Amino acid sequence: MGAERSGHAERSDRAIAAVVAAGIAHTVTHIGPVRSLEEAAAARGIEPRDIVKTLVVRRGEDDFLFVLVPGDREISWPKLRELLGVKRLSMPDAQTAKDATGYERGTITPFGSSRAWPVVADDTVAGRAISLGGGADGVALTVDGSDVIQALGARVADVTDLRASGS
Repeated sequence: MGAERSGHAERSDRAIAAVVAAGIAHTVTHIGPVRSLEEAAAARGIEPRDIVKTLVVRRGEDDFLFVLVPGDREISWPKLRELLGVKRLSMPDAQTAKDATGYERGTITPFGSSRAWPVVADDTVAGRAISLGGGADGVALTVDGSDVIQALGARVADVTDLRASGS
């Protein structure tokens, strides 16, 4: 448990330090275990749409990018392929995503990632408060979406669609 806790703290510390280094005003929230986006939103006192998931997408061998997707939306693969000018994209398995970012799936954030991959932010992220993963289970960062976009040099585009009910 001690080593697990130490790794947990190190990952969240790395993410928080990267947000601080970027000069982004933020609030750190510690929540207990959650099993769904809806539970995570309730624990944070926000709407599911205000949680922005950081998804790792593979373009090719050792070529990844982060896509920032609001909780009530999902990646539109045709829109993202068109934006990037590629015919194929995929989601890596959990171990590959961890190897590419240093973070476990469900805690991934572009801040403090082991490699600085390009970032695409859905156009609905800008201009509002959002909650991002904080690098470890139960850690969330509330930040301004526009500050995140600017700090990460993110490309902003319409790359999502509303999630179908129940998905």
